[in-house]
Amino acid sequence: MSTDRRIEDLLRELAPQVLGTLVRRHGQFDACEDAVQEALLAASQQWPAEGVPDSPRSWLIAVANRRLVDEWRSESARRRREESVGAMELAEPAPTHDQDDTLTLLFLCCHPALSVPSQLALTLRAVGGLTTAEIANAFLVPESTMAQRISRAKKTIKTAGAKFDLPPDAERAERLRVVLHVLYLVFNEGYATSSGPSAHRADLTTEAIRLARMLVGLMPAEGEVAGLLALMLLTDARRAARTEPDGSLVPLADQRRDLWDTDQIGEGIALISRTLGATPTGPYQLQAAIAAVHDEAPNAQDTDWPQILALYDVLERVSPGPVVTLNRSVAVAMVHGPRAGLALLGTLDDDDRMTQSHRLDAVRGHLLELAGEFAAAREAYRSASRRTASLPEQRYLALRAAKLS
Repeated sequence: MSTDRRIEDLLRELAPQVLGTLVRRHGQFDACEDAVQEALLAASQQWPAEGVPDSPRSWLIAVANRRLVDEWRSESARRRREESVGAMELAEPAPTHDQDDTLTLLFLCCHPALSVPSQLALTLRAVGGLTTAEIANAFLVPESTMAQRISRAKKTIKTAGAKFDLPPDAERAERLRVVLHVLYLVFNEGYATSSGPSAHRADLTTEAIRLARMLVGLMPAEGEVAGLLALMLLTDARRAARTEPDGSLVPLADQRRDLWDTDQIGEGIALISRTLGATPTGPYQLQAAIAAVHDEAPNAQDTDWPQILALYDVLERVSPGPVVTLNRSVAVAMVHGPRAGLALLGTLDDDDRMTQSHRLDAVRGHLLELAGEFAAAREAYRSASRRTASLPEQRYLALRAAKLS
């Protein structure tokens, strides 16, 4: 790995920790986030030439703190400074504590004063480390619209007077639901990158798993927290087999299972075995159980599709939605035949939530191919290839279409 890449990974890891420290110290999310971004930019410019400092986290905190001091001392901020400076020691930053405030920052980004889309966007930006462009792609909106949304979210947190602390018990369940969904989105963006030349981004999957581990440590009795971590581990375990050396995608059925990470699979299965049925059943536990069935099969032919379909039946009752129906259609096809799967898939044709996604056409192409309707499958693959912004997916889908010519 190149020096620049190592520094980039380090900065991504440290960014939420540094932001959490500054927000805990100063309580002004918007100003702190701006200062941290300036510190990260300074580090990306200086460290490759001068070397990484002995304590990179402390270096970033010190630089970001100086940026805040400069802002508070400026003419435009004079009035605000005069009102608040008495409570702060601007000359010397407070000692840096070793506490990782990332989890508290995560809950702050999911403050109830924010709309759910703003909670997701702000958390992906401040904690997940996604760029504004990546978040905009995930929400299918222009980048300028997403930038405005994030800016408004930071201002809303300031106006609401949100405290930098874990939420009270009465609010924790709802905000935990949003936190889990955000981590799920971060992981998915890393595991199957929505745009660009790479099939996956290990930095995002690693960060999502790290944060999920932190949540499990904080809330060991929460079955859905353990379920999400199990789902991440069981899915990420296949990452090494998802692509060829040239970067081309390999479908699950064709993957070399000896490349799967058996330690992650073992940990994931242990987690879901401990929680499924012992706590209220939720969608992450069920998805983890489905992933476990796939991972336990020694080869694609021995996959227990009836069990997977039964789990999808429960998942559709617990958490209905077009993505669940999309995935369930594959299980239906594997148990009852491709035409049964296509019939279920057809129920999504008028669902507005699926019109922007390439996945409906991609699954349709797969099921049509299984049904022997090669011309129709070819057109579905081509349509899916045109819809996706991921270059590896474009190549994979175009190749599937070409093989049916």
